[in-house]
Amino acid sequence: MAWGTHALAAWQEVVPGARIIGTGEFRVFGFDVYNARLWSAARPLTLDQPFALELIYQRSISREDLVQASVDEIQRLSGTSVSAWQLEEWKVQMQRSFVDVQAGTRITGVYLPGQGAQFYVGQQRQHEVKDPQFARVFFAIWLDPRTRNPDLRQQLLGNAKD
Repeated sequence: MAWGTHALAAWQEVVPGARIIGTGEFRVFGFDVYNARLWSAARPLTLDQPFALELIYQRSISREDLVQASVDEIQRLSGTSVSAWQLEEWKVQMQRSFVDVQAGTRITGVYLPGQGAQFYVGQQRQHEVKDPQFARVFFAIWLDPRTRNPDLRQQLLGNAKD
């Protein structure tokens, strides 16, 4: 019976009818960091429909480094609209959501409009953050027009030019 629990925890159950909208690679100084896939039943992507961002890591990165990079980007994109207290609370939530990764580790974040976000490692749900504001600012790291990697954003949104 335990295997059924894992099957029901799959993120695909939370984003029914999801199909890949776009894919891309994130590299730093020529090194592959992760491959990304954006999944949604809605195309073009809208923030009133659930979607999933799947990251398949290509190298080892500690949970702390993943959390700190996320905090830094949320702070950069949000400025003073997010308090230091909120950032600290979100940092705790991300520490519960992420794991140390190695090449091949798959972490999927699911955006749930008006509810928050769920995070899966492989197919198993790792943690849920019940905070709609967190979900918006977290996924903005990749999807906001001011992202640090606009080419990856365009690829994920299915707008990449050949």
